[in-house]
Amino acid sequence: MATLNKIFLIGNLTRDVELKYTASGAAVANFGLAVNRTYTNSDGEKTEEVCFIDMVAWNRLAEVANEYLSKGSPVFVEGRLQMDSWEDQDGKKRSKLKMVAQNIQFLGGGAKADSDKTGDDIPF
Repeated sequence: MATLNKIFLIGNLTRDVELKYTASGAAVANFGLAVNRTYTNSDGEKTEEVCFIDMVAWNRLAEVANEYLSKGSPVFVEGRLQMDSWEDQDGKKRSKLKMVAQNIQFLGGGAKADSDKTGDDIPF
């Protein structure tokens, strides 16, 4: 049976990119994304809900995200879902679903981006 793990999101960064390097030297960037959904509820009122997603990017994509993105930056992100599982200090099993970014398209200028830069002219 065929499987597919692909997700596309448009939203705004909820915090600045946090860049770290693994022991082997690979860059890893963590940041949050807020995705808004507007709909009309059963009472006919417009309602907005926000979904907050933890994101991770690796290698050159992580470095570019750190260089050009900041809190509030609008982005289009293509990637896959990944489930992280661990045991906390109390011995309880914990898990968290996050998105692994495979491509990031910058949709507007952020605090770190030059006003004339877009995702199209930034090499990965």
